Amino acid sequence: MLGCLRLGIDDPKGADRKRLVTFVEIDRCATDAIGVVTGCRLGKRALKFRDWGKMAATFVDLRSPLPNAGEPAYKAVRIAALESSKERARELYPHIEQKNQQQMMAYREMPEAELFSEEWVSVTLGPREMPGYKSARVACAQCGEGINYDRQTKAAGRTLCQGCASPETRYYQPLGAHIGDS
Repeated sequence: MLGCLRLGIDDPKGADRKRLVTFVEIDRCATDAIGVVTGCRLGKRALKFRDWGKMAATFVDLRSPLPNAGEPAYKAVRIAALESSKERARELYPHIEQKNQQQMMAYREMPEAELFSEEWVSVTLGPREMPGYKSARVACAQCGEGINYDRQTKAAGRTLCQGCASPETRYYQPLGAHIGDS
């Protein structure tokens, strides 16, 4: 809500729904809350995940382009949770033993400046990162799976998906048999 407020976005799920792209830096409950409040979703290409392990998000206003020699850049606000807010919650509610309950109570009444750091930033978004981007679908020469959004790579003159091009860095390793094979 604070990110939308700072950008002057009043109706992120309605009239302003195509105006916002949000980068989240952690895969925790805050990411779900950001999606619910803003309407930004991975499936709409309006929610971007960067696994930095930080309770932070950057809200990009697509109607605020900034001068840039290369790819388009946009005005954005990055908001991060302050670690000091946890200590402040303990100070405000020392009689509550569970830290989650302390934080829930304190965060309802603490001013934004005690909860978050805020910074104006610029975010560069190339065409393939934009919501609604379409590209040709190509097949990987090794596994045969389709590749979208220009995520293919060339190796030894062959078009490969990222997993086949760099099998040591993919998040899964094949066990050698497909389900249904004898």
